[in-house]
Amino acid sequence: MNSNQNFHRFMGTETEYGISTPTQPKLSPIVTSTHAVVSYALRNIGTRSRWDFAAEHPTRDTRGGDRQRYRTGSMVDPETLGVANVVTHSGARFYVDHAHPEYSSPECSDAWQAMIYDQAGDRIALQAINDVATFAESGTSALANHGACPPLKIYKNNVDGKGASYGSHENYLYPRTTDFAAIADGLIPFFVTRIIMIGAGRVGLGQRGETPGFQISQRADYIEQEISLETTLNRGLINTRDEPHTDAETHGRLHVITGDANMSQTATLLKLGTTALVLDAIDAGVNFTDLRPADPVAEISAVSHDLSLTHKITLADGSRATAIEIQREYLKRVRDIATTDTATGPSAVETKVLELWEEVLDLLADDPLSTCHLLDWTAKYALIKGYLDRGVAVNDPKIALIDLQYTDVDPAKSLYHALVRKGRMRTLASEDDINAAMAMPPAESRAWTRGRMIERFADELVAANWQELHFADAESPGGEIFVDLTDLTRLNKAAAEDIISSSANAPEAARRLNHVQKTD
Repeated sequence: MNSNQNFHRFMGTETEYGISTPTQPKLSPIVTSTHAVVSYALRNIGTRSRWDFAAEHPTRDTRGGDRQRYRTGSMVDPETLGVANVVTHSGARFYVDHAHPEYSSPECSDAWQAMIYDQAGDRIALQAINDVATFAESGTSALANHGACPPLKIYKNNVDGKGASYGSHENYLYPRTTDFAAIADGLIPFFVTRIIMIGAGRVGLGQRGETPGFQISQRADYIEQEISLETTLNRGLINTRDEPHTDAETHGRLHVITGDANMSQTATLLKLGTTALVLDAIDAGVNFTDLRPADPVAEISAVSHDLSLTHKITLADGSRATAIEIQREYLKRVRDIATTDTATGPSAVETKVLELWEEVLDLLADDPLSTCHLLDWTAKYALIKGYLDRGVAVNDPKIALIDLQYTDVDPAKSLYHALVRKGRMRTLASEDDINAAMAMPPAESRAWTRGRMIERFADELVAANWQELHFADAESPGGEIFVDLTDLTRLNKAAAEDIISSSANAPEAARRLNHVQKTD
């Protein structure tokens, strides 16, 4: 529905997974995360990948300037603990970041596709668990100079219960013609209130869970500013990292850090789809500033702590409204612009998102727990409430265990997956589509070339990043040849499939792919 006919809003997700080794709880998560990534790489890709950091600028600020005080080497030795990395056959990235295994999805063309690839990341994490176990069963280790890794547990959550929070980030491209200040103004009220639909639920109030209770969002208590460049401390509702991984003159990348890691497919689709629609509306000039809370940082926690959804948010103009009322106003304005855009109108995915948005808000207004077959926080709370109603205290370890087990990526152990098997949680995508997304890159974006080149020529790969692939080539200066992936769509499936499949080696494919771009 974007009014700019020359712009396509690619999007994707990043998930830092919680990790533990129950039989050796003191084992470093840096070591265990490295085991997970390297084991997956060796058993499924055939090799790990060097990640080329030359195009990485995580401290470049949309507001201007670069706060980086030092430069990381462009390529880090893949044998080093804590920097393990692999590019998957789907064009995604699976790697170690901040002592967590992290999955970054490939570039997706819409919210439905992004939801499926987000789910595929959970399957890759599960496969990594099984790959670690396979090495251990043979008495070997994927890591040189390290013993076999004990059994792993991986969780799709955002808090460790000890004060630390790790991210589930969203990424959305936007045209540079849209003022970033307008994006921030339009999204702050939205991010404060969307948690009623996309919160994952959390036992404990406060960053350390120091106050007994249950709340809607895992991330809300960790938001400390309205706008910030940081992602691991002093986190803001709006993150200003300016790192588009494509043509920076024409594209910006909105890096969203306020969201929770979702198990629910409905919550994931709503998280991605509603945010993309709001961005479309902002691009079209729709103004949401009248919905701005007087104190957004305080209000996101207040909304998260109110399970009845009746908390009245004080707005900057002195009026008051609930999170449901604010979300309904967003829905109305977004729907108005989507349905009156006669050039395109809403796509099938956008229509599905609009319908789900309305359905969920209506159910939440009637009774929040009536969404327990759709949303993570209400599904989790319904399970917990069963214990609370039988007299179990909210600070009982059993309650914290429910919180954790809900997010287990192993379907045999996960309470979320148990609800799915019992027909008590609605799913949207087929298992076949999700499993296919573990190895099949999206056809519409450059991810196709990245994934297929890795699949065919992994043993010739020197390094990779989002914008380039480096392959060994004795005929090229420096012994390497590059595939330029700066353009998001030029080397999609339609352009690259025949070239990659018919090339005898990586240098031949690289030359042909680069030639296509030069002659376009």
